[in-house]
Amino acid sequence: MEVRDNCKKPFGICPASMTLWDSDEQYNPKAEEKYLTWLIDNGAQSISICGSTGENKAMNMDEQMQIIDHVTSFLGGQVPLIVGTGFYNTINTIRMSKYADEKGADGVMVILPYYFTPHKKAVLRHYRDIRKEISCRLMVYNNPHFAGQELSVPEVEELVADGTIQDIKAAHGDPNRVHELKYHLGDKIQIMYGHDYAAAEGLMAGAHGWLSGFPAILPKQCRAIWDACQTNDIKATMAAQDKIQPYIDYFFYDKKDGVPHWQEVCHYTLVAQGIEGGVPRRPLGDLEPEHKRKIERLLADMD
Repeated sequence: MEVRDNCKKPFGICPASMTLWDSDEQYNPKAEEKYLTWLIDNGAQSISICGSTGENKAMNMDEQMQIIDHVTSFLGGQVPLIVGTGFYNTINTIRMSKYADEKGADGVMVILPYYFTPHKKAVLRHYRDIRKEISCRLMVYNNPHFAGQELSVPEVEELVADGTIQDIKAAHGDPNRVHELKYHLGDKIQIMYGHDYAAAEGLMAGAHGWLSGFPAILPKQCRAIWDACQTNDIKATMAAQDKIQPYIDYFFYDKKDGVPHWQEVCHYTLVAQGIEGGVPRRPLGDLEPEHKRKIERLLADMD
């Protein structure tokens, strides 16, 4: 199926928005509205929902549809909206993708079928079967950390050439993924850098935007990196990157036996900025006081 003319390309700072729960672990629409407004007010140029940072694997299909329905209605097309719709199986991915499409999403983001790690012939067929059923943009969520494999550049080229995909989230963390895609495909596909470190390098390599967790919790600081990149000012870009480097160091390396989990850190980072961020759904939970204090100090040092 061809892409609708009114589907907007994702670009710029695109938060992989968090899903906010109330104290009973139910979706909190009022808190989500305030949060999405805060993101846009602080520099978000596109929005993504129901991705990994949005805890899509912690919700059932009915809940995911409820969130899609609510957010598409609330945003009302003011920014490009990308919805995570990927499941292992094609039938449920199509079902969720069609729902997002019908609700007016500009695109859907689909991770490679995970867990069983199907062969690439099946993976390519997965995306082509989805394309037949939707009229919005289709983004490959190229995340080998979560899916167990990723599409190569020739495989991406194949799906671009036959009109299957229009966007890609390069989530490996290696900016060379952006270099390769830009060299071989140019602007034939919208490339979103998809990791939380080395974003400056990914953007300077030519990514059309930054879609990841950090834009969802540090939108103002991430927008500063994007803006500096757009002026081709390397010194200003590195200065903006250096602002968040201590937080990056904490986020990735300050843990013992996997504690704290990145979802717990993300939720509290919102809380520390006055957002009703709550905590992730169980089995995860709240941060220990020691880590809360560390995040508060890191945020204070960014001002």
